[in-house]
Amino acid sequence: MSLIVNGEAVAPPSDPRVSLLDHLREALHLTGTKKGCNQGACGACTVLVDGERILSCLALAVQYEGRSVTTIEGLAGEDGLHPLQQAFIEHDGFQCGYCTPGQICSAIGMAAEAGRGVPSHVSADLTAAVALTREEVQERMSGNLCRCGAHNGIVDAIRATVAAEWAA
Repeated sequence: MSLIVNGEAVAPPSDPRVSLLDHLREALHLTGTKKGCNQGACGACTVLVDGERILSCLALAVQYEGRSVTTIEGLAGEDGLHPLQQAFIEHDGFQCGYCTPGQICSAIGMAAEAGRGVPSHVSADLTAAVALTREEVQERMSGNLCRCGAHNGIVDAIRATVAAEWAA
């Protein structure tokens, strides 16, 4: 069995104790996914598995055999950057850039959650369609820390792209 990483089948680690983060970075040399706290508290290691955001530092690589893992390297297409990557540039959504890959992967997963109608802590009506207001985006992205203080640019970039269809 194999993992599907950015559309390509790759061998899982021989040691079942290897985290998905370490496998991506060390074995596959996909260093866009960052190791921040290595405890699941900062979100720098966020990747998408079958379209859902996960913290790769808390996941064992072997758990995801047969599933599709998308890292920041897998988002850009042949015709250029993913629209959210471009929006981060346009809206100054990064300073040092360390958290940016996790922020972008998390935002894509967050938009999919909102599209499915998953409420957040600040959702006023749990039965209504999700409106990705500034407050909703801030709450839904609160697991991804930016130590440089680029939060306003991050929220602006998200609202300008993936959240635009749900924005109020």
